[in-house]
Formats: sequence, C-alpha cells, structure tokens
Amino acid sequence: MKSRAEIVESLFPRQVMSGALPEAVADLTPEALGLAPTDLVDLFESQLMSRHLDYQSRRLRARNESFYTIGSAGHEGNAALGKLFRITDMAFLHYRSGALLIQRSKQLPGETPLYDMLLSFAASREDPISGGRHKVLGSKPLLVPPQTSTIASHLPKAMGAAHALGLARTLQPDGPSLPHDSVILCNFGDASANHSTAQGAINAAGWAAYQNSPMPIVFVCEDNGIGISTSTPDGWIHASFSGRAGLHYLYCDGTDLLDTVRGVRAAVDYARRFRKPVFLHMRVIRLLGHAGSDTEVGYRSLQQVEADERQDPLLHSARILLQQGILSGEEICALNRQIAQRVARVAEQAILRPKLQSAAEVMAPIAPQHETFSAMPPADPAAREAMLGQERRQLHKPQNMARLINLALADILLQYRHSVVCGEDVGRKGGVYSVTSGLVEKFGPHRVINTLLDEQSILGLAIGLGHLGYLPIPEIQFLAYVHNAEDQIRGEAATLSFFSNGQFSNPMVVRIAGLAYQKGFGGHFHNDNSLALFRDIPGLVIACPSNGADAVQMLRSCVALAQQQRRVVVFIEPIALYMTRDLHQPGDDLWTAEYAAPGAGMPIAPGEFGCHGNGTDLCIISYGNGYYLSRQAAHELQQGHGIDLRVIDLRWLAPLDEAALIEVVAPCQRVLVVDECRRTGSISEAIVTLLTERTAGRHRIARVTAEDSFIPLAEAAHLVLPDKQQIIDAAQMLINGELS
Repeated sequence: MKSRAEIVESLFPRQVMSGALPEAVADLTPEALGLAPTDLVDLFESQLMSRHLDYQSRRLRARNESFYTIGSAGHEGNAALGKLFRITDMAFLHYRSGALLIQRSKQLPGETPLYDMLLSFAASREDPISGGRHKVLGSKPLLVPPQTSTIASHLPKAMGAAHALGLARTLQPDGPSLPHDSVILCNFGDASANHSTAQGAINAAGWAAYQNSPMPIVFVCEDNGIGISTSTPDGWIHASFSGRAGLHYLYCDGTDLLDTVRGVRAAVDYARRFRKPVFLHMRVIRLLGHAGSDTEVGYRSLQQVEADERQDPLLHSARILLQQGILSGEEICALNRQIAQRVARVAEQAILRPKLQSAAEVMAPIAPQHETFSAMPPADPAAREAMLGQERRQLHKPQNMARLINLALADILLQYRHSVVCGEDVGRKGGVYSVTSGLVEKFGPHRVINTLLDEQSILGLAIGLGHLGYLPIPEIQFLAYVHNAEDQIRGEAATLSFFSNGQFSNPMVVRIAGLAYQKGFGGHFHNDNSLALFRDIPGLVIACPSNGADAVQMLRSCVALAQQQRRVVVFIEPIALYMTRDLHQPGDDLWTAEYAAPGAGMPIAPGEFGCHGNGTDLCIISYGNGYYLSRQAAHELQQGHGIDLRVIDLRWLAPLDEAALIEVVAPCQRVLVVDECRRTGSISEAIVTLLTERTAGRHRIARVTAEDSFIPLAEAAHLVLPDKQQIIDAAQMLINGELS
C-alpha cells in the first residue's frame, strides 16, 4: 500500500499533464508584480528542491541513513520569503522553511543548499551549520541562526534583533553592521502562535512600536490550520492578530506564488519604510503529516487529507507557469524528474560523509575555551572622570555590595561602548534595590533600557542584541521570576553555539537578584533558593559572589568572558547581602569594601575560589549567604572551641574547578559543605560526589543544607534554611566523629 508521500509524488506529473490543477486564488499577473518568467521558474525550482528533499529524507530514513525530520511539504510558498528578503535581513526560521532557505541561498553565489541540507539530514560532521549535531535549517553566510524543533521560542530573540537594528542608529555594535534599512524575518506556525512565548514577543514588538521605538520585523505566521493533530479554529489567527496595537496585519495565500509575492512584498516594504512590526498571515497547507512517521489519516479524515493535497502549492505553481506560457506540461515534468534525480544523487554522496566519532567532538562547541581571556583596559580617564562626577568623592569609602555592583556596571558601560543594560525598572527607578540607580542618567535610555514586565522578552531582547554585535547585561528582578522564561536560556541562548558548531553565539551576562534570607519581603517568589535550573545547562557559567569586593571583580570577569569567549553567563547576586555591612558585630564594616577601579585590585578568574584561613582540622565549603554564615560560624569555632579550619568560597558554581578544590581540601580530614539551596538538586550533592569519587574516602564529609521546601513568609523562613548555629553544631559533630 502506498504512503501519502508516494501518492502525492506520483500524482503531480499526472495532474500537470491532465490539466487537473487548482484555481487561482487572486486575479494577479506576474507583470503587475514585477516578476519576469525567469523569476517564476527560479521560485518553482526552489519549491521542487524542497519537496524532493522531503521525499528523499523519507527514503533515507527507511534505510536508517537519515533521522527524525520535520518536512516543509505544503509550505513551499515561503520560497517567496527567500527571494524578497535580503541576506542582510537576519532570518529566524520555522522548521518548515526548506524552500525559503534554498531560495535565499541563491542570493549568494557558490552556495550548495541541497548538499548542505542532506549532510544535515544524514547527521554528518561535515554539515556546515551544526556539524552533525542536529537536523537544523541555518547558515552563517546567509545570516540564518539555526533552530531545532522550536515552538515559538525564537520569536523573543527575533524581536530583540529588531530592536538591535533600531539601536544601531545611535549605538555602534561590535563588528560588522547591517545596512540601515535591514529588517528581521521571523516565521512560525499557527499552532505556535498560541504559545505564551509567541504572544509575549509579538506583544513586546507592538508595545515598542506603539511608543515609536524602531522595531523593523516581519512576523510570518504560516497558517496550515493544524498543530500536530489539533486543528486551529477557522478565522482564529485573523481574529487574534488583525487588531493588535502597534502591529500592521497583512494576509496572503501561500499556496499561490503570485499572491504570496504580493503579500510578502507589501510586508517587507512596510517594515523597511516605517521601521514597525508587520504580522503577515500566510495561509498554507500541511502535506505528508507533521513529522517523522506521523500518519495524518490516523486523526484526520481521508477527505480532509485529499482536499489539502488538491491545493498542493506545486500544482498552483505549475498552473501559473502553464497559464503564462512560460513552461509546457512536458517541461514542468522534465524539470521535476531532473530535480528528483539530482536530489537522489546528492543524497547518496551525503550519506557517505563522516559522522561524529567521540564525545569530545560532540561537545567541542558547548564551552569553547580560548587563551585570550584578559581584563578590559580601563576607559579613558577623562571620560571616566566626567562619568563619575560628584560620586568620585565616595569611591574611597567602604561600600555595600549593591553600591559596588552599581559602580562596576557604570565602569563596564563606559569601557564596553557596545554594552547594554536592560530589564524591568532598571531606568530611573534604578531597580528594586537601586543597583542600577543613576545609570540611565549617565548613559541614556538606549543603553539602559526599561523593558515591559515579561521575562521572556527581557531575555529575548538580550539574545537578539547579542546576535547583532551588542554585549547585553539583562536583569531579572528575582530568581523565581526566571522560571517564567528559563527556556530562553536553556533552549535558545545556551544551545546556539552547540547547534551552529560555534558559528553563532549569544554573549550575555544575566544578572539575577536571588537566594534567600531576605527579611521582611516576599516569601518564596522573592526568596527562591534553587539554582538547579541552571546547573544542568551545558556550557553555562554561573557566578555567585558573597561580598561586594568579589562581586566587582567577578562581574568584570563575567563581562570579559561574554565578550572574548562569547559565553552565556548567569550572575547571581544574593539579595540579603546587598546592604549587609557587618560580619561579627554592629559597626565592624567587615562586609564592605572600597571600590576598586578597573585595573586595580585582584582580578578573580572564572573558577577561582576564595579561601579564608589555612587550618587543617576542618574545611567548610560554601558560597553566597552560606559563606557569610560560615565565616561567622568559623569565628566562633576558632575562638570558642579551638578548631583550626579553613573556609572556601566557591564563587563560581559552574564550571567548578574540581582539581583545585580537591587540592585545597586535601590537608583536611573533615569537610563540611554548607549549601543554602535545597538538599535535593543543590551543588552540595555534586561536591560530595566529587570528593567521594576522586579522593578514595580520605575525608569525612557532611552537609548542612536547606530543607526541600519553598521559602515561607516572615520568621518561618528560618525553619527551612541553614543558620550559623546549625553550621557550628555540624562542625563539632564532624570533629567528634558523630557525623560522617
């Protein structure tokens, strides 16, 4: 029994020769649209190439030479997008964009899209975009960052890239700049349009445009009426998006090339001219099922499937070519056969190319290591003097962490002229804790950007800025809030280098006020003590200073990492320590520090931890608030109990310098790990595992951690969090052999 793919493939030449072709959807002519006969043949060729890639992928999969793929069949009208958008218009693509990418590649001589895409299908390490790591559509020379099976998660960064284009008129990016009238292309499906990520990104674009902020982007919703097996209600996309504030809505029928060209041209022209977002609603069909081995007749009637097949965009294009007298039926069928044979021939070459052979090969792009890591030279002294103004008198006074981070951010914005701080309330209000206070007055609203209340859009803005040569420093107000948008870090920013074989990157430093012990404010949503969501993301750098002096140097190292190694860095700022000044008694000022100007003080390299004391009776390992409490406990253990110990401040939670940690712990028979995060899923588990596996039982090890609980309000919070006395008690029990 033939599959639907075999039926559709065999029907095409018969319907062309019999003239059983669908009717035109609009009264349009190529001449009216400025299309020459060669343009139509060129577009049709791209459509055929895309379709035969889908057919060939299925054949290869049956031979175990290709793997899970999502085809473009039915969406081939998006070839018009590949023709009418320039290759300097960065494109964030839906997975059904085969014809688009093929057509776009024709703008750049020497491109070999069929071979390149088949290498990707075959998971060859010679695949020029992912290096065999995934079947993705992307290209560095074509300015198409790769996407996997995204469900709208690429829309926020597309919106961010569009903002970056507008920003380029006032702030020069680091690297090649795009033409001043460039726009962003972003396409997606009708089912994805319902996702909160899509809704947030489109809303953010409209929100910006409503305030006359440049936002040159074309959102293309390729509406095939179904999401896997769930139908989209008739009229839903039009009803949902045609009346959005700040959004210019257009419609075209993507099965008919002429109507598609009309709609796409109108969308591109509007975005270029007015620098505002466009929503192009493109009606298409889906052929051959959703993906892989999906059998559409299992959830749709045969009549519905056949009705879509009669509207095959290849049949519509054949009709146009016949009606215009550009090609005969025989010539259309001959071209179809030639392309089928060509794709099959190229496929046999692609499947023979080498595959990835080792874990090291697979992981190479995750966390690229370069020897070039150094501090940025200080800014021009005169510029820095002008920036500081009256504040220079305060620089030699002890400051708390919040103030020291503020001063460091000011110097970073001055040193890195393409850096941008963004987030909710970071402007005139200066953030919830005034950490960004005064920055917008010094550097202006184009570099200190107040965003709408949407963490997905904040991170998407940062990713888009990073794509186009800026160094973003987004702020998430509280750690718990990042859960609203964690896929922007996990599924987008952190994976980009991996799926592009290091060709694309999203350099950024995400500042997050987090962890617990904050008094008088919030409960769980303002006192979240779990970092687990970050710790299992390959390649992500996690920094967590415990004091202001370290925070300054670590933030500078984080920014240098992002700039020089293109890394994604999360900088956790312990809220409860922002305003802390004293360590042991009121007025001792031991938790404050003078501000170290760029180039002064001791730099803190990634992975470098701090060590207080050199005793060997006990080693306490901690970070953040836990380190602060451990220092208090250590003072009493030394003064009151004569225990000679050392306290390690991890500072960097990923990557963890395992060898150095083992070395510094080696002289101590007893190790106490103090972790303010939850007992399950915290870094203390990793440290205990490391020492157990790598030191052959030389240490007696114990943990003091938070309970596996959310943080309640008020004094009840202390019932589930470690405190100084618990650390003292656990240390004494470990010394006495009561814990092991």
